[in-house]
Amino acid sequence: MHHSPSDSVSSIFEERVLYARNKLLNGAKPAVVGGTPITEELASELRITAFGTASCPTRAEWICSPLMMRTPDQPLSYGLAAPRNGTRSLLSGLQAHIIKWLLFDSRPITKDNKSGVPPETYLRPSEDRQEEALWRACSEVLWRCAGGFNHQTSSEPLAKVALPSENVYVQHNSRYYQDGVTEKLHIFELKSLEDLQIFLKQYLYLFQSQECPGAMLVLYSLMLTRGCENIKKDLDGKLTHLVSSHVEGSLNVITLLLTGRATPYLHNGILYVGDEDHYAMPQYGVLSRSPVGLLVWYGGEENSKINVNKQYPGSRLKTPALPIWITSCSGHYGVLFNTNRELLRNYHAERRFDIHYYTCGGCHVLLNVDTRAHDDTTAAMRTDDITATPLEKLILTKWQDAKITWTGPGPNFNESSK
Repeated sequence: MHHSPSDSVSSIFEERVLYARNKLLNGAKPAVVGGTPITEELASELRITAFGTASCPTRAEWICSPLMMRTPDQPLSYGLAAPRNGTRSLLSGLQAHIIKWLLFDSRPITKDNKSGVPPETYLRPSEDRQEEALWRACSEVLWRCAGGFNHQTSSEPLAKVALPSENVYVQHNSRYYQDGVTEKLHIFELKSLEDLQIFLKQYLYLFQSQECPGAMLVLYSLMLTRGCENIKKDLDGKLTHLVSSHVEGSLNVITLLLTGRATPYLHNGILYVGDEDHYAMPQYGVLSRSPVGLLVWYGGEENSKINVNKQYPGSRLKTPALPIWITSCSGHYGVLFNTNRELLRNYHAERRFDIHYYTCGGCHVLLNVDTRAHDDTTAAMRTDDITATPLEKLILTKWQDAKITWTGPGPNFNESSK
């Protein structure tokens, strides 16, 4: 199945925005009460750490990118809907965790590790399940940033959530340019995963409504939880701020979601890098296996800045706990996933299998990957094969020399930015 991204996104927004608005008028819409109002110092620090400056306007897409799910009870109901812009990397990271909860975390498993319901059924969620998947996905990535899943830390995890209010706490001046969001924030602290989940469930409407900056609220909450100073240390001088100028966003936002740290390094563990003139300095990569993985293919990107200091995922990202990968394919973000939780644990399952590719722009394709040895050497592909598509080359970084078969048209990487 293949959808035209520009048509798909616009129609989804018209459909879902009307539905969401009617629901909010009829349902509970709790006001934002409590928390700590933002200060000018913190507002400026958030903007500078995220975007590089507080004295210039924030990129417009961050001000109006809600967490909008597609129409419920349909084949692509598991998907977020969003135009192509700088929030895509963040939304793709959330998308992977939404699929994780729908396919694996919420499915009842029998003793023989099988479910009586076809997995595709869980990919057509009702609206209630869509909303639960959203607040659970947001809770998971925030709690990871809080260190809540790191049992080796001695400190108590503390998640922070930024929510907008009606009040303005920072006035426009030469050092701070108002963006309509940052200067109105209240900061809330949650000390347990359960409290965080209850809180996000209660205020989910603030992330979903058309006029609300859902993606920006998630980004700020991740940054506040990790701490702006820690994020600067994570970036290790490779970048001056978290959100890059790339069309679809930054890999550092992905690593913040996946590991709880905004590291620019994708290798396993810690590497000490130096030479005869300099002391060896540690580069902190991926310190443990991630539930969700990451695959990267740089390809023929025309912007040379993207190709500086290329980083390639190590085995902890290429072989995650579950068969779900955030993908960066020539700078375009999406999600690859398989519905069999045992895929990466079972040699026989990994010999020949189907894999889904989805982007928040509405592209969905199904491919078959055959890793068996082929008598016909021309059947297998290589990453240097000029006839292979960028997505095929990305898949080959994980399954080298596999034969890849398309069951539908290829993805359109030239989505409308509107």
